Amino acid sequence: MANRKQLKKSIKKITGELFADCVALSMCQQADPEKLDELMAEVLVLHNEFVARISHTEPGSERAFYKQLKQEFTEKVNDLSNRIIQA
Repeated sequence: MANRKQLKKSIKKITGELFADCVALSMCQQADPEKLDELMAEVLVLHNEFVARISHTEPGSERAFYKQLKQEFTEKVNDLSNRIIQA
């Protein structure tokens, strides 16, 4: 249970930082506001999706489930991060 809690905290921290980057760019007027709004919405969806997946672990091998979950999260965060940089 403690590992799930830590994983949820990590997800919250990472998505919070991505969201903060979007807000900072919008405050500095460095990027297109519509594109930043879309990216912020994607960050929120990402957070909700992965926290929900942790809360409802699929039956079977938990180790494989969490390994795949971490890999997918990392890929999506890297993609969003790159898109924020390009915004």
